Amino acid sequence: MSARFGEPPRRAALGPRERRWAEALFEAVLGPVEEHGLPAFAQIDAAGFHDAIDHAPGPLFAPGLRAMVRLATFAPLADPRFGKPFYALDRAARLRFVDAMAQRHDLVTRQVLSTLKILATFAYYEDPAVRARSRPGPLAPSSAPSSGGEPVELVHVDGREVRSHRSFDADVVVVGSGPAGATVARALAARGLDVVVLEEGLHARPEQFVRSGLLSMARLYREMGTSMALGNAPMPYLQGVALGGTSVINGAICWRFSEETLRAWIARDPGLARALDPARVAAHEDAIWARLGIAPTEDRVAGPKNLLLARGAAALSLASRPIARNVEGCVGSGRCLQGCPHGAKLSMDRSFLVDAVRDGARILAGMRVDRVLHDGRRAIGVAGTSAAGARFDVVARRAVVLAASAIGTPALLLASGVAHGPVGRHLSAHPGVSVTGRFAEAVDNHLGATQGHEVIGLRGEGLKIEALGFDLSILASRVPGYGRTFAGRLPALDRFAVWGAALRAEGEGQVRLVGGRAQVLYWLKRADAARARRAVQAMGELMLEAGATEVYPGVAGFDAVARDRAAMARFGREGPLSPAAYAMSMTHLFGTARMGSDPAASVVGPGFEHHRVRGLFVADSSVFPSNLGVNPQVPIMTVASICAEQLAASLGLPRR
Repeated sequence: MSARFGEPPRRAALGPRERRWAEALFEAVLGPVEEHGLPAFAQIDAAGFHDAIDHAPGPLFAPGLRAMVRLATFAPLADPRFGKPFYALDRAARLRFVDAMAQRHDLVTRQVLSTLKILATFAYYEDPAVRARSRPGPLAPSSAPSSGGEPVELVHVDGREVRSHRSFDADVVVVGSGPAGATVARALAARGLDVVVLEEGLHARPEQFVRSGLLSMARLYREMGTSMALGNAPMPYLQGVALGGTSVINGAICWRFSEETLRAWIARDPGLARALDPARVAAHEDAIWARLGIAPTEDRVAGPKNLLLARGAAALSLASRPIARNVEGCVGSGRCLQGCPHGAKLSMDRSFLVDAVRDGARILAGMRVDRVLHDGRRAIGVAGTSAAGARFDVVARRAVVLAASAIGTPALLLASGVAHGPVGRHLSAHPGVSVTGRFAEAVDNHLGATQGHEVIGLRGEGLKIEALGFDLSILASRVPGYGRTFAGRLPALDRFAVWGAALRAEGEGQVRLVGGRAQVLYWLKRADAARARRAVQAMGELMLEAGATEVYPGVAGFDAVARDRAAMARFGREGPLSPAAYAMSMTHLFGTARMGSDPAASVVGPGFEHHRVRGLFVADSSVFPSNLGVNPQVPIMTVASICAEQLAASLGLPRR
């Protein structure tokens, strides 16, 4: 049994031989760090790393990891310069092989090397002696954040304790506890309805959140953050698995709906006018803004990475501003992505779910829903499996609300035989591309508000640029190079910053079921690659203007380092226009259960109810007709609030 996780793993991610193979690969990817005054990889204790990956949530991580380790281990056999498995090479040959791999630009090699590097830095920075070299503390003394009153026990049933079949019932069953599900539950419980919220993840309290990026991802992220969208530029997407959903691990960024977007949706489908009237939307946004204490990031907690972005934007005369965030008493510890240890981020478990439970809602955590129960005409409940492996069902007397994300919701519909309309299709997103820069002074990228400043002056080009904050292990994986080159840069880890751009992409994708599991497909268009090129150019120029001595575009087939604006201008002219050349991640997912008036072209109607199955509502970003170009947390909550209002009206409840 694991001392850190409190429960045994389902199965070790790597067997004893595979562990040795993986560690040999990690040591070579990191390079001879001991030559630069850092602890040698061979001297660290990797037990914590293996313990963490053994507990990564999701069924696909372990087999994928084993396949990658085996592929990399036996790849040298096919190269006449080596002719042996990786573990049989001496250290000098291992370093030469890693260097040879780094010179290749094919997609598979790049993906394998990139993943190995992330795992290597996870393993390395999990060792206390390595981590102790970096300054750990917050920027300012903590105030006393709260969830708004006396503590509330949120979880009614913990799925780890449900070891035999259980049945429950409620007026309304809400699947998902993230921004959408929490908003619906709060609104309906306040109207006196008996509400049950079902969440696959568990409840983690602030005192349980840890600094380690590795442990955080193993505990709070689906598939430890390795879930992939396949297509012409395969990219990972991140989803939280915890009470509060992805709000627990996001950067707390808050934007309002663009009125231009709302009017475009209504122009395409006038039937949406009542639900999404801009005045109605604004009223709900105002209420959300007030409850979550949303306000611009203060300089005192911003940290250098955010202030440097502001400096670069000012030098280029690009509009920028501190990011508005849903926090209370933030101390700038830079740990939003690991869960805030101070409870300062007003994620759903610290705000809307607290409100819902105070009004009588019940939360069943560690309970994964895998099917909507219906008779073909009406939803009657849901069924699933507890964290302990037992079956459960919940009867819904009045309605079922799906708020399981733009991936989970269509997957549930398809698994339940509710395949009417374009369910799973029209997946849209904001793919993200990032650039790393090295500065002469300390940046301490792991400290300060995780995401505290944004450049909005390029939104007309479909770009929004943000400072990014990471744990040391993740930041190290963003430092360029492999082997000897990488090892030479790691001692200056405090000098590196990473900024990212979200692209308002034109590409679309699909969520489908393969072997009973969700498979995500997504294809970027050439215009999206042009946006990525422009984003990399802009971020490089911003970094150089902010004082970076070197910028690393990180684009296959182009110069690894840029040291002046002329180099970035050349990238803007000559950088590749193949989507596969860019290392992207998939953020902010929309559209897989579209809302609309035409049953043939949409999944739910303007009232958020399914066109064919009565009593089945969808409240999350699945219903959005398109992406937004801005961070969607508050728009999702706004739409969910309107969904709850519409549902209540359909039940004959008075408006509040």
